[in-house]
Amino acid sequence: MNTRLKQGKAPMNAIDRRRFLTISAAAVGVAGAGALLGRNATSQALYRWEGVALGTSASITLAHPEAERIVARARAEIARLEGVFSLYRADSALSRLNAAGKLEQPPFELLECLSLCGTVNAATGGLFDPSVQPVWRLYADSYDLGRVPDTAALAAAQALVGWGGVRMDAARISFAEPGMALTLNGVAQGFIADRVATLLASEGLSDILVDTGEMRALGGHPHGGAWPISLDVEGQVLPNAVPLRNLALASSAPRGTTFDDARTQGHILNPATGTPSAQPWRLVSVTAPQAALADALSSAFCLMSREEIAAALTAFPSARLVYLG
Repeated sequence: MNTRLKQGKAPMNAIDRRRFLTISAAAVGVAGAGALLGRNATSQALYRWEGVALGTSASITLAHPEAERIVARARAEIARLEGVFSLYRADSALSRLNAAGKLEQPPFELLECLSLCGTVNAATGGLFDPSVQPVWRLYADSYDLGRVPDTAALAAAQALVGWGGVRMDAARISFAEPGMALTLNGVAQGFIADRVATLLASEGLSDILVDTGEMRALGGHPHGGAWPISLDVEGQVLPNAVPLRNLALASSAPRGTTFDDARTQGHILNPATGTPSAQPWRLVSVTAPQAALADALSSAFCLMSREEIAAALTAFPSARLVYLG
């Protein structure tokens, strides 16, 4: 199911992104949203909370007698981090940075995420570039009015793209040119999953699956083994599940969300050309120890050939390409 982007009604990270990852039925059983179901003598039934994080469907699955308390802590952390990364909230750190072109005393989480972005930007030859936001905004606004982006306007927006124009240290983040802006939609959901997992691990908890649009397994399945995650390629669930234990999984698709009604103009834009991905991939899925890294790589790989992907992965020995097709 492709999604037509309605920029005038909701910014990108306020849209329920197409979901490519599902917990296999065998893993979840019949546990419902926010319901702790019956127990037996040998194991705690699975508890599954479902809600929203950064505008997309989110869930937390675990088996624990204090599941509601644990989920409440996780939800509070998600809400706190939305105050850092949301493009929908005008008061978020990212929105304030984009509006002013600078941000004094930035949150540590924003600096950490941007540091990862710089690493992935270098490893992908610049194809992962959050500074593509001005071009993305132009596409969204133009197609919302029923027209293609104006050539001159596209050139002007493209001139604002360039990771080298993002300057940061512990005291300040700023842009080299007025009008520059960042989108962290290709990494922030994974970053939040990681932060939630870190919070729960600090309490000595394990065997929890955090899904904020990308998945992070803290431990394994509470009833034994790994979490089996099925990949959905344009409505077709692949037969072999991806096992997650202390591992993250992220998926992206060039045309999973589109700007146009014809569903040809995908939302993942090439920062070098200012145009949607020309690659044939329907789905790109990556595992890594951190969901933020898997998220960023899966986004970048939508713009890359198989050979380019293989070369980029040499910089991240712990990451794996688990589906490309």
